[in-house]
Amino acid sequence: MNLGILGTGKIVQEFLPEIGNLKIGYKAILGTLRSKERVENLAAQYKLDKIYFDYDELLADEKLDTIYVALPNNLHYEFAKKALLAGKNVIVEKPAVTTVEEFQDLKKIAAENKKILIEALTVHYMPAYLSIREDLKQLGDIKIVSMNYSQYSSRYDAFKQGEILPAFDPKKAGGALMDINVYNINFVVGLFGKPKSFTYTANIERGIDTSGVMVLDYENFKAVCIGAKDCQVLTASTIQGDKGNIFMEIPANMIDAYIVNYNNGDGNVQAFDEDKHRMLYEFETFIEMIDSQDFERAEEMLNISGIVAQILQGGREQVGIEI
Repeated sequence: MNLGILGTGKIVQEFLPEIGNLKIGYKAILGTLRSKERVENLAAQYKLDKIYFDYDELLADEKLDTIYVALPNNLHYEFAKKALLAGKNVIVEKPAVTTVEEFQDLKKIAAENKKILIEALTVHYMPAYLSIREDLKQLGDIKIVSMNYSQYSSRYDAFKQGEILPAFDPKKAGGALMDINVYNINFVVGLFGKPKSFTYTANIERGIDTSGVMVLDYENFKAVCIGAKDCQVLTASTIQGDKGNIFMEIPANMIDAYIVNYNNGDGNVQAFDEDKHRMLYEFETFIEMIDSQDFERAEEMLNISGIVAQILQGGREQVGIEI
């Protein structure tokens, strides 16, 4: 895979130190002129092959076969669409889109151009998460799922003082649901599929959800997903069945261990401490998927993204957030 990276924000700065551990050949990065010094420093530090400040010029680079869209949420659709139309595969950061209409359009364009479109969301590729999928079979009938990811945002104090940064800007697809609860929802949908219905209730400040609770109704069991940027607590999430439960003390996007407890008193700890950055798992899969043109696997993952897109849009509509 030859990769064009869009952006120089937090997620890119987290990704670049790991890029040398991945089978990526040619590497380019797109930045803005106002971030010129940062782009040049990142390119030099991580031995990137090319710097661009014009997106059309980057897309015209025939060496690139894949674009990684790591820009603010509200820009994902526009930049992903342009890349697909230019004949590139696309990896787009979570949340992939801001509306279901955008998702359907990108999926259609990707299919028409025979390109892979995939959402970068670490949850689905973590070894612990894949192991939970197997251990679920030992829990009997699932009754309750409870996911909590509450992390006081470093930007919330500024928000309370009236400064609207992207993380709390409804026009830029900010808010607790899009930024943090998206991990919990992906965790549940990846394991159990599409819910029968869903309901979102939230704490709204100046038109954005600073925290909220999403309830997914699977008819035979309920899943509660809590996401907060205005308060925090030690993480505790559970999957409860009539024969046992799974207990997690790590946020969904970083899970590397969990405890299985059975009703008869037996249990075990499942730990996957490989001292490996969580983004490596997803990108190793993306590289394999793109290099082998595994459209079937890509479609499988894209279906999860489509369900989540419906829940995210529906939830924001339910609490009156501008979309």
